[in-house]
Amino acid sequence: MASSLDNPVAAATLARRGANAPSPVVARALLILAGVGLAGVLYLFSLTESPAALRSPGGLFTGLGRFFAFTGTYTMAIMVLLAARLPGLERAVGHDRLVRWHRTIGGWPIAAIALHIVFITLGYAQTTSTGPLHEFVTLLFHYPDVMASAVGFSLLVLAGLSSHHVARSKMNYETWWIVHLYMYLGLGLAFAHQFRIGVVFLTHLGTRPVWIGAGVLVAAVAISSRVGRPVMFNLRHQLRVAAIAEETPGVYSMTIQGKHVEDLEVAGGQFFLWRFLARDLWWHAHPFSLSAMPRPPFLRVTVKAVGDASARIARLPVGTRVLVEGPFGAFTRHKARRRRVTLIGAGVGVTPLLALLEDLDPGVEVSVIVRASRTEDLIHRDEIAAQVAARAGKYHELIGPRQKVRLDSRSLRSLIPSIGQNDVFICGPVDFTNIVATALTKAGVPAGHVHREEFSF
Repeated sequence: MASSLDNPVAAATLARRGANAPSPVVARALLILAGVGLAGVLYLFSLTESPAALRSPGGLFTGLGRFFAFTGTYTMAIMVLLAARLPGLERAVGHDRLVRWHRTIGGWPIAAIALHIVFITLGYAQTTSTGPLHEFVTLLFHYPDVMASAVGFSLLVLAGLSSHHVARSKMNYETWWIVHLYMYLGLGLAFAHQFRIGVVFLTHLGTRPVWIGAGVLVAAVAISSRVGRPVMFNLRHQLRVAAIAEETPGVYSMTIQGKHVEDLEVAGGQFFLWRFLARDLWWHAHPFSLSAMPRPPFLRVTVKAVGDASARIARLPVGTRVLVEGPFGAFTRHKARRRRVTLIGAGVGVTPLLALLEDLDPGVEVSVIVRASRTEDLIHRDEIAAQVAARAGKYHELIGPRQKVRLDSRSLRSLIPSIGQNDVFICGPVDFTNIVATALTKAGVPAGHVHREEFSF
């Protein structure tokens, strides 16, 4: 078994998979479909609104409340689909960009639903000539399913707050994942009341099956992608832990053995979500990049034991069953548009770069920069150097504290004189990738030729 990973240069040719280049047609088609859906939602809203209704007591506030109800619901459905890990969309856009979109618009549906609550309360209060607080209490305790929707909305707010960068920086991945599970419960509770008291669904009976059908379709797509597809994948490949070895202090390589590994359409730089069927680990997944291209029947990931979960993973017994989802990510050779490629990594961020290095086209001119505080912290040092040497490329190590050994525009131009004409791939902690990306811009690298993968959630 060990020999399959001993010679990465010789194994690279065998391991090359014909992963298809992402197609922008998929993303464009889905964008058009989203626009059509929004038009349909606005049409449903228009069915119950008229100039006379808007001029009646409370009519304007109530109309605004219904508008934000429809748009908030629809935007939340888009949020679910962005997080559904649709294969075509993942390949075309990239997991990291989808996550950014998800975070960017994540507050919109919550804000829209909050405005729905405010305007409906004000509108009903004007209609009944009561105070807003009194009307809010009446809605909460005397209207069907409104209390359940309030609980659901609270769960959505909790999930939204946990996604803020300040909150994410203070919680581990496992806690964040659990909080987000409650979002799906919140969705069901928040929108159940609309069929009991929503005017458009009570007065236009044909709208109810359309709205329910759309919701069922979104749920079916999400469940098939998040559950059905992974189940079929794991039934076919039946992965297990084959070996674990310490690479550097606190960093471990895990070799995973499975069936039909040669059929995987995976590109270097991509990652899987790994779920290890062991006590305290089975109930949540971990995003780990491949640190080598597949060598059938083996896969390899490299894990830094920084938290309780990753430390337990590093001690798993051989034979532990592994469930995975993926591959994900657009941090691949398909991003490169130039014949010169530079890879820059720090810490465990070098692991996807190693797989990407193996997967680059043979004619690409390669240069690699890795940095660490100490020489003994350089992960897969010999493998990376061997890959670069086999391509007659340039390999640079930056060792020492960031304050003393800087990776700025001047040092980049000194190490890689052609840096302005290169595609550059960066991987590492968020602050590292931000600093390097800024330095690359100052060094003359166009933004479209800087590709990054950040280790965050």
